[in-house]
Amino acid sequence: MIIELRKKSQITIPKEIIDSLSLQEGDHLEIKLNHGVIEIEPVAIYPKKYIERLEKVVMQVKNNSNNSAGPFKSVDEAINYLEDKESIKK
Repeated sequence: MIIELRKKSQITIPKEIIDSLSLQEGDHLEIKLNHGVIEIEPVAIYPKKYIERLEKVVMQVKNNSNNSAGPFKSVDEAINYLEDKESIKK
């Protein structure tokens, strides 16, 4: 696809790409230059407390020596734990 660079260095990402990646207004994208090629990648942004909790959960799983799934019975349980706003405050 060929697109045009407009005033103020703006571009429009074609609708087919937006749809295929399920992007929506307000989503964040990272743009970088890689050996002369412009790369644009969707990214998720999380609060620092969320990331700290995620690191703690990953370490619990990593340190679990019996090769089980870790302290949670399912991925959903781990995500619910991470997203629990009350426990994030601790």
